[in-house]
Amino acid sequence: MKTRKELKEEYRQKKFRMGVFKIVNRLNGKIFLGSSTDLDSAWNSHRFRLEAGMHENTSLQNDWKQSGSGSFTYQIVEVLELKEGDDATKELKVLEELIMEELQPYGERGYNHLKKR
Repeated sequence: MKTRKELKEEYRQKKFRMGVFKIVNRLNGKIFLGSSTDLDSAWNSHRFRLEAGMHENTSLQNDWKQSGSGSFTYQIVEVLELKEGDDATKELKVLEELIMEELQPYGERGYNHLKKR
């Protein structure tokens, strides 16, 4: 059996899939686009906040409350592949911006808010 210290070190060394995801409302086609350094836990985090009525995106929260969780799906759009020396945070932000530009998840098409430059 592994010691607590060994388990902590093993977790610290674990490589998480990072990248861009979307939450899709299957009823109206609107999407919420986001990025995460841990794609495998991002859906659990968003779903928890939505179920608790605490999600930061009020439009998404209202549709979730009205339509129910069964009307939404979680999809990974792209996994970020890093090379040695890459800045994960910077690369993730660039990837998210590129996909935001491509999918335009604003207004009638999505739940995201257009950022002012």
